Amino acid sequence: MSDILYTPSPDQVARSQMTAFRERVNARHGLTLADYAELYQWSTEQIPDFWAAVWDFGEVIHSRPYTRVVDDATRMPGARWFEGARLNFAENLLRHGAGKHGERVAIQFWGEEPGEAGAGRAQVRRALTYAELAEQVRRLAYALCGMGLEPGDRVAGFLPNIPETVIAMLATVSIGAVWSSSSPDFGIPGVLDRFGQIEPKLLFAADGYLYNGKRHDSLAKLRGILGELPSIEQVVVASFSQRPDLAGIPNASHWEDFLPAEAPELAFEQLPFDHPLYIMYSSGTTGLPKSIVHSAGGTLVQHLKEHRLHCDLRPADVIFYFTTCGWMMWNWLVSSL
Repeated sequence: MSDILYTPSPDQVARSQMTAFRERVNARHGLTLADYAELYQWSTEQIPDFWAAVWDFGEVIHSRPYTRVVDDATRMPGARWFEGARLNFAENLLRHGAGKHGERVAIQFWGEEPGEAGAGRAQVRRALTYAELAEQVRRLAYALCGMGLEPGDRVAGFLPNIPETVIAMLATVSIGAVWSSSSPDFGIPGVLDRFGQIEPKLLFAADGYLYNGKRHDSLAKLRGILGELPSIEQVVVASFSQRPDLAGIPNASHWEDFLPAEAPELAFEQLPFDHPLYIMYSSGTTGLPKSIVHSAGGTLVQHLKEHRLHCDLRPADVIFYFTTCGWMMWNWLVSSL
């Protein structure tokens, strides 16, 4: 395509975070990078300096600083990044949960209500502030610790893109466990091809999902999945209906029953930069889907770079991406917190 679809104004460029980042790099390293092209070229030639600048610009929350950025930037895969650093992914995403920004909306959820397709359906609307989100995560994390989950344990989500999915993921990684999710419109074999490889101890699910004016039940699929997934010790079900019958689902609890009424202050597990965060999957077009592990630190700095520099996302902005939880763009979207 030869036609330029959009060009930011000079004022937009001047006020962008990309420009602020470039100016900070110039000041720190005594450079005169004049524009994006020169910044990009520098980033590919001075790799450790670039990623150190991203770490600082993104204000990564950490309990222990790194001793070096990378051992060998030419060794990919296999390079070791930000050695010595200790951090928690969820702590970084929940940084606005306390203080003056706590009442700012973190998640604005709009969903369908059952009805005639295309007939101007009403929309289910829910909003969570950063403080409310942090509170839900705190209570759920306490419940996960109570069932004995430890760093490195796998937790799976068979859920639509709803607030409970974000809460479950954040609670999981706050204690150092590893999150993996698939969409409830997958068939039973597709879910088992993925979760069967990672042996999760806990499964979050929903009793259904809404699409195109219709309610689609997920409990029948859930029973079929659990019959072939013996590693599951606990199932937690978020409900679209009033207290669905969980008969025939072993070790199942309703979401609201699983969350304790009270919980102590959340102590975010401090973990190495390369601690596993997500397990995602290839499409499965050439055999079983391949499990792909993404690290907590790597995901954090990459998404900070993309959201703040490339998207110029700021705290008061609203970001929307239409995606299911079976695609990496859901994980990308959640990082906008």
